[in-house]
Amino acid sequence: MQCVRPLIETVFAILCVLGQFLWTALRSRTSVVAENLFLRKQLAFYQEHKRRPQPLTDAGRFTLVQWSRLFDWISALVIVKPNTLIGWHRRDFKLFWRWKSRLGRPPLRCEIRELIVRMARENPTWGQMRVAAELYLKLGILVSPRTVRKYWPWEGDDRSGRRASSHTGRHLYATTPTRLSLAISWSQ
Repeated sequence: MQCVRPLIETVFAILCVLGQFLWTALRSRTSVVAENLFLRKQLAFYQEHKRRPQPLTDAGRFTLVQWSRLFDWISALVIVKPNTLIGWHRRDFKLFWRWKSRLGRPPLRCEIRELIVRMARENPTWGQMRVAAELYLKLGILVSPRTVRKYWPWEGDDRSGRRASSHTGRHLYATTPTRLSLAISWSQ
C-alpha cells in the first residue's frame, strides 16, 4: 500500500495538469497553451520553495516532458538545463521500452500446471506433444508442447525429455542374442 499511494498521487497530479491543459486548449492555440503551462509549472516550483528550487516530483517531470513536445521549449526553460529535460525524456523512454518488452510469457494457472503433472504421471507412455494435444482437444486449453515441457514432472534431474520405458529394456533383452550372432557372422 505504501508504494501504491505515491503512484496514485502522481497519476492524479498528471490528470489535473492534463485537465488544465484541455480546458485552456479550447480557448487558444495548442502550442501557446503548452508553453504557458510549461512556464507556469516552473514558476510555481520557484514560488513554493522560496529560495532554491527543490527537485521536481515524478508528475512534474512527466508533465514538463509532455508539454515540451508541443513547442520550442529550449528558450522557455527557467529551472532546469536543457540537458536535464532531455535526460528525463531518455529515462522515460527507456522505462517505457523496458515495460513494453518484458521477458517471457506469464506462467500458467496452478490448476493447469497440476493437470499437466497429473496427466503425465497417469499416462507414462504419453509425451509432451500428446499431453498438449489432449489438453486442447478434450478441454480446449491451448498449450504448446514446450510449455508442457516446462511443467513436466521429471524423474530425478534427467531433463533430456526422454523416459526409459520397460518396452525398450525388454526389446534389447529379447534381441541381444540375434544381434550378437549377426555381429559375429559379419566379422567373419
